[in-house]
Amino acid sequence: MVKIAATQMACGADREENVKRASELVREAAAQGAKIVLIQELFETPYFCKDELVEHYHLARPIAENPTVAAMAELAAELDVVLPVSVFERENNAFYNTLVMIDADGTSLGIYRKTHIPDAPGYSEKYYFNPGDTGFPVWNTRYAKIGALICWDQWFPEPARILALKGAEVLLYPTAIGSNPNMTNTTALKHWQNVMKGHAAANVVPVVASNRIGGEQGKDRSIRFYGSSFICDHMGEMKAVADEETPGVLVEDVDIEEANNYRVYWNIFRDRRPEMYKELMTLDGVRPSAAV
Repeated sequence: MVKIAATQMACGADREENVKRASELVREAAAQGAKIVLIQELFETPYFCKDELVEHYHLARPIAENPTVAAMAELAAELDVVLPVSVFERENNAFYNTLVMIDADGTSLGIYRKTHIPDAPGYSEKYYFNPGDTGFPVWNTRYAKIGALICWDQWFPEPARILALKGAEVLLYPTAIGSNPNMTNTTALKHWQNVMKGHAAANVVPVVASNRIGGEQGKDRSIRFYGSSFICDHMGEMKAVADEETPGVLVEDVDIEEANNYRVYWNIFRDRRPEMYKELMTLDGVRPSAAV
């Protein structure tokens, strides 16, 4: 059994203030007994992908030179918590949407670079980010084997399955999702939650998602991020759900041992047929042998 926390907050223009606010939420979660604390995607700044502006590239930093990563490593060691940290990474002339996995002693266990990069009104991530090249790592942290994906990755079943195959005992999704700039409703909210509940149930792995809140105005459009961060168990049942507007933390006990035992009992991994899934390696579902 391990206590896991999901956080959510609004982000303003002051980078240091955002990091301070995130750190306070981590402390709040740790005070409630959380041992793994998930902060939302790109929490250092507003969600700059609302616009395509070359000046936003200056927000990116190499991992080794990012003071937020260093500060969060110190915080993780102080509080004895595992702390995934989402940052805008620059590596020479490449730019990535990256997660740094920090273990409970403050050690960096490695990085994951976002694989699926969206391009839609208000979410112009292809303008800023190279596609990730790290594959899908699973980290053996102090409290659990963790797999992490980032926002748009959550709509794809394949990476969740890969992480489960590689032994992940919990899946974490830092996120920045909200309204479509051309619409005023939030009809994607339930769809967003349901697809990740499906990852949990299909892979028999608990899932945690942290989303930002608040309205953010860009140069030409605005987005209202709808929070609703959540923690669900290995059967896809919600254990805790935040509202759409309130900053704070969710802390829940997640029974890793029960999930591991149930996964073996249910036998979905025993009965997989990888040799029959060749169409997954195509874009159009046509087997290579059938191509004209």
